[in-house]
Amino acid sequence: MNADSRMAYLRLTARAARIATIGEASAVLNWDASAMMPPGGSAARGDQFAVLASLAHGLATAPEVADDLAEAEATPPVDAWDDANLRLLRHAHTRATAVPADLVEALARTGNTCEQVWRTARANADFAQVAPHLTELMALVREQAQALAPALGLTPYDALMDGYQRGITAADVTPVFADYERFLATALPQAEALQAARGTPIPLEGPFPEDLQESLCRRLSHRAGLEPEHSRLDRSTHPFCGGTPTDVRITTRYRTDEFAQSLMGVLHETGHALYERGLPAAHARQPVGEAAGMAAHESQSLIVEMQASRSDAFLSWLGPQLLETFGGNPSTFETANLSRHLRKVGRGFIRVDADEMTYPAHVILRFRLEQALISGDLTVVDLPGAWNDGMHNLLGITPPDDAKGVLQDIHWYCGLVGYFPCYSLGAMAGAQLMATARREIAGLDAALAQGDFAPLLGFLRTRIHSQGSLHGFNDLLRHATGKPLDPTDFTAHLTARYLGGAGAPPPH
Repeated sequence: MNADSRMAYLRLTARAARIATIGEASAVLNWDASAMMPPGGSAARGDQFAVLASLAHGLATAPEVADDLAEAEATPPVDAWDDANLRLLRHAHTRATAVPADLVEALARTGNTCEQVWRTARANADFAQVAPHLTELMALVREQAQALAPALGLTPYDALMDGYQRGITAADVTPVFADYERFLATALPQAEALQAARGTPIPLEGPFPEDLQESLCRRLSHRAGLEPEHSRLDRSTHPFCGGTPTDVRITTRYRTDEFAQSLMGVLHETGHALYERGLPAAHARQPVGEAAGMAAHESQSLIVEMQASRSDAFLSWLGPQLLETFGGNPSTFETANLSRHLRKVGRGFIRVDADEMTYPAHVILRFRLEQALISGDLTVVDLPGAWNDGMHNLLGITPPDDAKGVLQDIHWYCGLVGYFPCYSLGAMAGAQLMATARREIAGLDAALAQGDFAPLLGFLRTRIHSQGSLHGFNDLLRHATGKPLDPTDFTAHLTARYLGGAGAPPPH
């Protein structure tokens, strides 16, 4: 890299750091809006988001950026990290310059307004209350998709997907989901039959006081490896992980009649938080130092929650902790009984409460609906009916109201379209990573039986976290497991855990 190219590259990285810092400020404000902000702050917060988005967009699209990119690319960096970073800077510039500044600001402001109305509409199970706002927001999202598509050489929907997981398109996802739907049609009734044959487990009898749940959640998160000096645990309507890599904010929600939702929710978000904490500090606030995409991110939350924390090994350690915390009948918290509660298969309405076998059906539904919304084949007004029909077709159930149907997720109501496929791609990648970890880490389950996540976390730090965005999704999996995404690892895991499949890995 000659001197002029090097100077241009350094100007680009300095600008990227400023843009990332604005993003960090927005992320903390977003956490505050969900966890702390009084309702009366909504309008002002929308203005704040819009101004920050506009500032970041202005920095990203300034005329000198194109000149610096051209100069830096004339003699690209030799270092692999810098070379990858330059390519990611080019990609970010292509996306940013494709979307007009006024549209960026309108999306931020309208998304904030729609999200705040959604909170009330969800509580009231009243889709009509938010429908006009969602109609306005979806029109802006379609405009965004149509602006991005030609710049990226993608379809409008694929251009939105690109914003969450680069290199993965609807054409890649569609056959994977079709195969899974066929698997589910056979596996789900079999799993339900085996579950019914085992009879009813001992009930988990509450109440489970919220303060005790919260204390246990904190201990579990810290035990998994999340340092308290770099994290917070708070409450929100929709559990999430936000903040910054050095100031990670996770949230959950509590019910006094059960504890699984809060505990497993915190372990899920802790998986996200551990990924953020493990990103390469040497490349902080640079595209190459960020997580490798949201499918990669979901693999990290799900390997902690689903693969490790719901395993028999970990539950054998968790049971005594639950007994010490809540008291009651010791038999309630024995591993076999806990596993029947925490690995129960069922056809439910709520995605975030779904078991790992039926969860992909919830994602498939959303994947199909949002494609139709972006193409214009489905209007917002017709969305509740299409949702209910799709849920019936996939799982044979129909939501009794919109709170348990189309209003349950926050994503569309703040403009996040193209995100949902990442959840199930992440589950599949998580199963693939865990299969590799079990082959390579002697005594992994023995460690989990002591409540010790260190061996698993060490594996993830080396293979995933420390790699940042050096690799794309499939290349990251090749680096970690020796092969690109292989959905059969996920179905093998489900077969072993829920069907006792011969020739599959042992139940865990």
